Amino acid sequence: MPKKSKLSTPEWIKEGYDSPEAYSKAKGMGGKKKKEGKTFKVRKCPECGSDEVEIVLGGEEGKGSKGWTCKKCKWNGKDVKEEELTEGEFMKYLDDKGEDVS
Repeated sequence: MPKKSKLSTPEWIKEGYDSPEAYSKAKGMGGKKKKEGKTFKVRKCPECGSDEVEIVLGGEEGKGSKGWTCKKCKWNGKDVKEEELTEGEFMKYLDDKGEDVS
């Protein structure tokens, strides 16, 4: 039977912080708070804001170059905007867009 490793004291306790959130804030990490429950990611074009973006794979074999393109304004690039929505926000987003959500 393999030997179990010992647990170690987290850095935020070693450095005297009251919580992991306080440690992260002081160190400049994790500015976004994770949303509770089921979440959905919506990718949008940084130029026109359309959600009609698709990934484009290409380049030389083994290089793994990929990018994004917008079907609406024909933008091409690597930095697509990404929004994280809760289930309620996502349903409202689909309703506003005119999608059938029955």
